[in-house]
Amino acid sequence: MSIHTAGTIDVHAHAVLEVTMGAAGHYGPELGYEEKPRFRVGGYELHGVRYRGSPFMEIDLRLAAMAAAGIDYQVLSPNPLSYFHFIEADAALRYCRIHNDALAAQVAPHGDRLAAFAAVPMQDIDLAIAETRRAVTELGMLGPYIGTDFGRPLDDPSMDRFYAALVDLDVPLFIHPAPAGIDGPAGDANLRGYDLDIIVGFSGQETIAVCRLIYGGVLERHPGLDVCISHGGGFTGFAFGRMAMAARKRPWASEALRRDGAFEALLNRLWFDVHVHSDESLALLKRHVNTDHLVFGTNFAGWDQQAGNVRDEAVPYTDNARRLLRAGQR
Repeated sequence: MSIHTAGTIDVHAHAVLEVTMGAAGHYGPELGYEEKPRFRVGGYELHGVRYRGSPFMEIDLRLAAMAAAGIDYQVLSPNPLSYFHFIEADAALRYCRIHNDALAAQVAPHGDRLAAFAAVPMQDIDLAIAETRRAVTELGMLGPYIGTDFGRPLDDPSMDRFYAALVDLDVPLFIHPAPAGIDGPAGDANLRGYDLDIIVGFSGQETIAVCRLIYGGVLERHPGLDVCISHGGGFTGFAFGRMAMAARKRPWASEALRRDGAFEALLNRLWFDVHVHSDESLALLKRHVNTDHLVFGTNFAGWDQQAGNVRDEAVPYTDNARRLLRAGQR
């Protein structure tokens, strides 16, 4: 089996790597156990999630769980808790290099089942470009995997060099939020309870990412750029009408964006995974985005992974994933 012959492809599956523990110095990451598992990044702690002895860290357990879930091929990605987008650039680069070397080595013996996205230090665009090039050309990784927040908006002019490099390498960009305040500015205090930082905070950040990429002209400036945003782009399916109307009517909208159908055409350029948790949400998303740009994702082994065998659910998106991941070049 390979990406060319796989019946199902999962593009949303995070990995946690033993060798990266402490790779960012005093920021961590750190695994511990105090009545329940504990994972620390900087001053942020996650309690109760089992990484060691689970598919997150054990490749044999992952492959067995994939088989049980009907997933033939999976692309592993950095844990969003440990992007380290706000620490010192040299420390972030050191962490990313250790992470990428280890993840590439982990998937290499299982190239018929696994591939990987790269962690990159987005606080320094030149370093992010250099590590992306190294990860793609030397390690065989599929492209960079970044958060939504790293000190500058996605449409900041300084980002254009990064996007141009991705087009030059012909690789996609995957965007997935991290909980606010892990190693950067604290988010809304209301998000600190009930896991709201991941339940609705992620969706808000994903929706903002869609808007910045379109309103800020990123997709117009980089017509060859493919960007995939997690969880169906957050609230994009629900907020589509308001987002499109703003593109036509608000004073900051460019003349090109104001044209009939311009917002919709740019939205159709974006890719989304369909990990949205309800048939109704997915149907609404499909009404407004390019269904040829939808790919299957699971947050594999996470709290919100789909139950049981998902083969029938995943098959319709497999050819889309092959195109996004440049399967013809692998």
